[in-house]
Amino acid sequence: MKKGDDRGREGASSGRLDVVATPIGNLGDLTIRAAESLREADVVAAEDTRRTRVLLTHLGLDHKHLVRLDASASESDLDKICDRIEAGERVALVTDAGTPVVSDPGTALVARARVRGLPVTPLPGASAVTAALSVSGFGGAGFRFLGFFPKSGRERTAALSELARARETTVFFEAPHRMAETLVDLGAALPRRRAVIARELTKLHEELIAGDLADVAQREATREWLGEITVVVEASTEEAPAPSIEDAAARVRALLAEGRRAKEVADLVSLETGMPKREAYDLVLAAKADEGKSGR
Repeated sequence: MKKGDDRGREGASSGRLDVVATPIGNLGDLTIRAAESLREADVVAAEDTRRTRVLLTHLGLDHKHLVRLDASASESDLDKICDRIEAGERVALVTDAGTPVVSDPGTALVARARVRGLPVTPLPGASAVTAALSVSGFGGAGFRFLGFFPKSGRERTAALSELARARETTVFFEAPHRMAETLVDLGAALPRRRAVIARELTKLHEELIAGDLADVAQREATREWLGEITVVVEASTEEAPAPSIEDAAARVRALLAEGRRAKEVADLVSLETGMPKREAYDLVLAAKADEGKSGR
């Protein structure tokens, strides 16, 4: 039997890896197949065993064997789980909430199982990505998923630039402590682009916030952000009119006042206005020169 031939292994062993979607909040969203997989599994591999234990207790599976599989899992940890599958055990892979491997460390286990030619079975179900997309009204022309929005620096600037040009709906996650800053950046870069912010989907305090990004940023940026957040931004449909030099210079001064580095300011203003980076950087230098004069 050739390595990587799933059919040969399935015939020789009942072991397999089930990739099990679990509820993102409401336990009633667990599918029948997912519950059966968790009951029949010899071991459950979980990103956070404490959170998964709550779900297993809800199913009456308090004593189910759990192993932790987070971002710090080693090559040896992955192989130990794969060895179980190869020996005929059934392993259920779950994440904290939603579908595993979607911005989740479970990717490494699935990839290792594939390399070793082990059977991998998807058990579809809840996902914050598709749940938020389904209530946005933006998904008709396709969409792309970014995972968590970049924190800072060049990656963040590049993500904003790509978002400004994107011809498909964009979905991403954001951490509560970074949401205010991200909303301000989105409102400045894409003021007239519509978005839906889905917070705590399917949970008691579920909230959907919709509108043009400039308006949403003005209303919501200063609030306290809590819980799980998924952002859906509509696709670009037309080129926005280029702002005046005066508007660009004012934006430069505002970004410098936030303490951002000169190159980052130039990159942001370039992507927001469409002006060449060299011209944007010249505006930055002029603004810094004015700051120096006023500080004398």
